[in-house]
Amino acid sequence: MPNRRSIAVYPGMFDPITNGHADIVRRALKLFDRVVVALADNPRKRPLFSCKERKRMIHETLANDVGVEVDSFSGLLVEYVRRRGARFVIRGLRAVADFEYEFQFAHMNRQLAPEVETIFLMTNEDNFFVSSSLVREVAEMGGDIGRVVPPVVLSALKKKLKKPR
Repeated sequence: MPNRRSIAVYPGMFDPITNGHADIVRRALKLFDRVVVALADNPRKRPLFSCKERKRMIHETLANDVGVEVDSFSGLLVEYVRRRGARFVIRGLRAVADFEYEFQFAHMNRQLAPEVETIFLMTNEDNFFVSSSLVREVAEMGGDIGRVVPPVVLSALKKKLKKPR
């Protein structure tokens, strides 16, 4: 049997990346040779940060983690996974509500691409309550988010929220 590198895709908006996201990537690297952090272009969402800004923050956050690649995609996730030569999708779970939502997507993806497996990783106990939208909301109101986001994100949020939108 040929030695195949295992590739997993970790899709999301990452608007912005949080310490919880980074933890999921680092734990996924223990399971896979390469993890592609794939920024989704979701036309229904209006991100605070541009794709370029989000990529920069992810690159800086995960710069010391060998095996991480940052990319972006639009369209069906399973088609992107196939194009990348991956067979696994990583999804982080924070709570039961996440599971119900992710469960539906995992089953639809399985219908569309039976060869693609979804792997669920539980968020660590320090970050189970953190979401990017909560981070943005607390930051907009002047709250301290320094313990739940990487330094590059804290700096970027301070700059972004000072500017009129």
